[in-house]
Parts: sequence; structure tokens; C-alpha cells
Amino acid sequence: MVADRRARLPACRRTAIVTATAFVKIWIFSMQVIGLCRFSYPALGGFQVVHETIEERIAYLYSDARMEERFRLFEAVTLPCLRRQSDPEFDMLVVIGDSLPRHHRDRLHDLTADLPQVRIHAEPPRRHRDVMKDLLNGARKDRDQPCLQFRLDDDDAVAAEFVERLRETARDCATLLEKTPMAAIDFNRGYIAEFGADGIRATATVNPYATAALGMYAAGGTRRTIMNFAHHKIHHHMPTVTFSDVPMWVRSHNGYNDSRQSGAKPVEVAPLTAQQEQEFATIFGIRTDSVRAIFRDA
Repeated sequence: MVADRRARLPACRRTAIVTATAFVKIWIFSMQVIGLCRFSYPALGGFQVVHETIEERIAYLYSDARMEERFRLFEAVTLPCLRRQSDPEFDMLVVIGDSLPRHHRDRLHDLTADLPQVRIHAEPPRRHRDVMKDLLNGARKDRDQPCLQFRLDDDDAVAAEFVERLRETARDCATLLEKTPMAAIDFNRGYIAEFGADGIRATATVNPYATAALGMYAAGGTRRTIMNFAHHKIHHHMPTVTFSDVPMWVRSHNGYNDSRQSGAKPVEVAPLTAQQEQEFATIFGIRTDSVRAIFRDA
């Protein structure tokens, strides 16, 4: 056993190990956490819905019906969970196209004005993974220090304790993280949900390596990011730690899910019970009355 081996070490060696371990845990508590959210960014690639030209893609992304749905979901589902984070020390990159019409850009700025963590980046069309990797690396305050990263779709949510648990897990796995340039932290229990004027319909599920509530540790000096890897294959490239204890994410199913446009099977959902409505409000900050109000005239 490790404890037995340490007990046989000279006192000075034992002190050094304890001191080093304590230092690593303190250092992890101060580790930068960076989130990434794409808000209708017209990338080259990165979509399962195929368009022949970038002009066709922009026209599709910025259509009035689609943008109205994206804004309502962003306001009802995504922003509440960011506002309620129990650990507010994180940076949130929101990526938009530099062609996003001014009235949409103004609306986005208004919706996020009370979130000091949010930084909106307007980018021209580029290869999807290249621009996201560049933005994540550019957001690192010190590239020689490690960081934690996550991605969040603009219609999904994570639990209010997500950032806190990312840091807590990194602390608990300090010995592992010292030995690897990358590691994934996966919270695989959550909900599939639909949102509308009648409220919330959902079903509980377990889905390993889903986009929401999947984080990645990146050691100091590494240029690889969570956007280097397909989320469902991230465990092919690095050690992973998985938790299934409590719901940690909500994935929205709606009319414009990119990943569900190619004949994906429908998921049966049911109206939330009164208890579940309270759980959604407590865990994710998503309130049924707010959802109804936001979608009232949809």
C-alpha cells in the first residue's frame, strides 16, 4: 500500500511528500476554468447539416425562426445555470460570427450584460475546430499553468455546482493530473428535455461523454484543448474520471438540433412533476414559470 510505503520513508521525505501534495491541491483550487459556447457561429465544417456554400449556411443559421428559438432557449435554459454557479470563478467564451446582424448582437449583449464571466468573440468563418482551439488557448491567462475547460451548447444547461465540482475533482485527482498532459472529467447523468409555452417535458438518462458537463484538464504548456477531440471519443485519447451520482446536465431537444437532423430517433419525454419542477429550479436554475413566459408567444 502507498500509505505503508510512505510510513517507512524518513521523516524529511514524508514531510516533503505531504507538502508537495498540499501545494498541488492549493494550486488546483486556483486553476483557471474556461467555458466555450458557440452561438450560431457559421463555421466551415462542424455541422451535420450540410450546406454547399458559407452564404447558404449563414442564411440558415440567421433565419428569423431559428434565431428566435435559439435566443429563447439561451435565455430560458443556458443563462440561468451560468448565473447560479456556486463557484463563479470561471471564464465563458461566447463565439458568434462577425456577420451576425446588429440587432441579434445587441440582444445577445443585453442578455449577458449581468454575467461578468462572459466574453463575446465575433469571428469570421473559419474551420470549426481551428477557431475554437485558438480562442481557448488565447483565453488562458498563463499558458505555462494548467487549466480546466468545458464546452456548452447554447441550448443546454449544467448543474449550478458544475464549476465547483470540476475543481473539486481536479483536487481529488491531483496525483493523476501530475502524470498526464490531459484528462477528461465526465458527469454522465442528466436529462433530455423539451421547452415551450406549456413548460418543460423531460426524461432522466445516463449518457457517457455527452457534450454538456464534460470537462477536460489541460496541463501547463499543452496546446491541445477540449475542442481537439470529438466529445464521444475523448476517452480514446486520455484518462477519464466519470461520476454518475446526481444529474449534472440538461440537453435540449428542439427543432434545430444539429445532431438530430439526420433521422435521429425521438426521445419520449413527459411533463415535469411538481417535485421535478423544484429540482430543475434548484439544480439548474431553470424555472418552469420563466420557461412558459419566455415561450408564451412562440
